[in-house]
Amino acid sequence: MTPFVAEIIGTAILILLGGGVVANVVLNKTIGNSSGWIVITTGWALAVYVAVVIAGPYSGAHINPAVSVSLAFAGKFPWKDVPLYVVAQLIGAMIGATTVWLTYRNHFNETEDADTKKAVFCTAPAIRNTFSNFFSETIGTFVLMFTILYFTDAGINDTETVVGLGSLGALPVALLVWSIGLSLGGTTGYAINPARDLGPRIMHAILPIKNKANSDWTYAWIPVLGPLVGGSLAAFLMLVLS
Repeated sequence: MTPFVAEIIGTAILILLGGGVVANVVLNKTIGNSSGWIVITTGWALAVYVAVVIAGPYSGAHINPAVSVSLAFAGKFPWKDVPLYVVAQLIGAMIGATTVWLTYRNHFNETEDADTKKAVFCTAPAIRNTFSNFFSETIGTFVLMFTILYFTDAGINDTETVVGLGSLGALPVALLVWSIGLSLGGTTGYAINPARDLGPRIMHAILPIKNKANSDWTYAWIPVLGPLVGGSLAAFLMLVLS
């Protein structure tokens, strides 16, 4: 499996399971309906675990453009490979979101509220405030990348080693994402991953979803730029402290 394919598959699985748990909790007539935030954050954490297990040996399991950019900023990943990884992550996110829709299509049809259906695809702020929302996405991703880059050795030891989330091991990364979701996710839904939000948001706009809401493109830049800024700040601080 090439790194490009691994990033597509890993990100698709991430969104399939992560978006899937949101669908299970918020859509009408699902078995998991109204089971709450703990279920959502746990589902997303386990989605990261599965994605890292699959993609880690082949690509380092970045599964997140902010990870690829931050590792490159820190000198731990080649800049020339970043565009390839980001394209793969976006493709994977779109595939994963589409598969969630196909899996829960009957339940989308049973759900009247348009914003609830959109929540399966992409994030939205609990209180809309541009600065606060941007800060939330920035700080959440800062914690993610600071932990990866500073508290662990994510360095390249040989020419065949691909650096990324896989260097941490799947379970620690899952616990890290779970912690971020539980502690910092209540403001914006913690995208902390540009592909995770943008890819499914594109599919929300494209797919023939019954009675769907506007895809909220005026907000869409925040879960893209915020994580990139947060991850880059973490990389910068790691360089200063090293």
